[in-house]
Amino acid sequence: MSWTAPLRPLFRAGEGLLDRVLCLLGAVAFCQLPEFIQQYLQRLGGRLDEARRQLAEFEVVARSSNLTLPQFIERTSTNTDTAVAKLGGVMQGTIDRVNELATAESSLRNASIWEKPFVFFAHLDRSIASATLDVYRPAVPTTTEGLIYAAAGMITFLCIYHGCVRYPISAAVKKRAERRTSKIQAPKQPTP
Repeated sequence: MSWTAPLRPLFRAGEGLLDRVLCLLGAVAFCQLPEFIQQYLQRLGGRLDEARRQLAEFEVVARSSNLTLPQFIERTSTNTDTAVAKLGGVMQGTIDRVNELATAESSLRNASIWEKPFVFFAHLDRSIASATLDVYRPAVPTTTEGLIYAAAGMITFLCIYHGCVRYPISAAVKKRAERRTSKIQAPKQPTP
């Protein structure tokens, strides 16, 4: 009888507790991604609204000059006054920004649960992500998406634990016990 025999029930209870803790940690960790994406989308939408507001102001000025916005940008960009010409670049940059933000927002909103992380990273705007991270508060979303990510986190953490920690340790303990047993049961060879 091994000296650890009386402690085995305690180890088993600890393994069950460790499994539960890992499930909880995995669920909370993985469900942060949909929560972060949601908060990122709110900031993205705010930036898009502001860029559209600026673009609308440029369109009002263009219409008041009886020009379309592209005509107004062209005329402004070719102005001999460099300060005015730079304004044409600013207006074109605003159009490009609106298109970029609108594409990112539409892609994220229309992505499926499984596509969303990939779409998020494909359209990631580092300045918006950084601003989101600065004010990010962890939360546990109760949406279907949050629950699916939580389940994936539980499974992932348990697989990592069982595959990288528990199984290798139990296999090593089993091999050690087998070696001890084989040494005890091996017949002694007579010495000549």
